[in-house]
Amino acid sequence: MSRIGKLAIDVPKNIIITKNIDSLTNKEKIQIKGSITTLIQEIPKEISVEIKESSIIIHKKLDNISANQKYGLIRSLIKNMVLGVEKKFEKKLQMIGVGYKAQLNGKELIINVGYTHPILFSIPDGIEILVEGNSNLIIRGSDKNVVGLLASQIRATRPPEPYKGKGVRYSNEIIIRKVGKSGK
Repeated sequence: MSRIGKLAIDVPKNIIITKNIDSLTNKEKIQIKGSITTLIQEIPKEISVEIKESSIIIHKKLDNISANQKYGLIRSLIKNMVLGVEKKFEKKLQMIGVGYKAQLNGKELIINVGYTHPILFSIPDGIEILVEGNSNLIIRGSDKNVVGLLASQIRATRPPEPYKGKGVRYSNEIIIRKVGKSGK
């Protein structure tokens, strides 16, 4: 049994939580509305969500492998939603290398990381990107999944290499450097 799934989620007073069933798909959804935005999460059929005045409790309807897998996951997703509607999540990226730069063009991010062509990323709704000094990116948004996915996609264009340390990395990431060839 998940140790994370058992924990109750504390909800601040200014957040409105509603649970309803989608008429088209007949699936249960939870909607969390805060001061910044509103987020919606679909609840699997093996899981039930109990909403009290100041907390949310997750229960398993069934006792099978699928329910055990989704039990802690849904609790973590709902906890991130509660945090995200009040305070935005952010990831910071650094681009290290000669000629590496980023720029915003409307709803597109254009990055040059040593290839013959620039790489374009369309910015999803609800996400804001700040470019500082042409080589530092800050990605902010209420949905932690979307922020992390976009940051990992940008990092994957040119992961940091271990010899010179060039590439796109998270600001708190530590790259263990390797020693190059020894000249005789």
